[in-house]
Amino acid sequence: MKKLSARRRHPLAALVVLLLALAATGGLYAAFAPAGQAQADTAAQSLAIDEGKKLFAVGCSSCHGLDGQGSSDGPSLVGVGSAAVDFQVATGRMPAQQPGAQVPKKKNIYTQPEIDQLAAFVASLGPGPVAPLESQYTSTNPDDVAAGGELFRTNCAQCHNFAGKGGALTQGKYAPSLEGVDAKHIYEAMQTGPQNMPSFPDTTMPEEQKRQIVAFVRHTNEEPNPGGLALGSLGPVTEGLFGWIFGLGSLIAIAIWVAAHTTKARKS
Repeated sequence: MKKLSARRRHPLAALVVLLLALAATGGLYAAFAPAGQAQADTAAQSLAIDEGKKLFAVGCSSCHGLDGQGSSDGPSLVGVGSAAVDFQVATGRMPAQQPGAQVPKKKNIYTQPEIDQLAAFVASLGPGPVAPLESQYTSTNPDDVAAGGELFRTNCAQCHNFAGKGGALTQGKYAPSLEGVDAKHIYEAMQTGPQNMPSFPDTTMPEEQKRQIVAFVRHTNEEPNPGGLALGSLGPVTEGLFGWIFGLGSLIAIAIWVAAHTTKARKS
């Protein structure tokens, strides 16, 4: 009986062994830290939403309503997601100065932290496209430019021109030039389909293809034009018109000048 009593374990022995095992494998940290981290993230997100709601009330609610439900002056923002807010506000299109066929790009009036807060508030109204991470729109594969060129010519060139210089649409609308546009905003435009542009969600155009299109547009913007005057990169129609108006017109003017300075013309 004495031997059996001596071998009986202390009631806390099992707990001590478990704690030592957790500490050895990092499990002790994993058991306690994530809960605290999650609470901190939730608190930060709640603060961003509250601050965003204040900014929204001042700069956006007059058109979109206090709760983003929309009005006769602006559409509902429920479900547009943080990507739409980041694109519209960071490019200065929102808040809009005045109604029109299309809201043009202009200098934005918010800092990026304020834009993030506005985006957090709008995203809390309903699920929608999420603002992308840098890794989603930054290409590291040199083959992406060629692949993106094919995708761009198939899906985008009809409106934006094959070189991304933009073009006119109907009823006073237009496809803006992509020259100098931030890579993030190009990606967000494909996500959300602003104004007259169709949207390309991941179910229609996977993330990799959108990244390839961004790579092509950036390459096109950075590539020097070896041909001199680009004439808007609008292709042979513009070049032919230039040739007819200025080239042929110059030849006619020279012919008239020569005829006026001949000997027969002087005598008459």
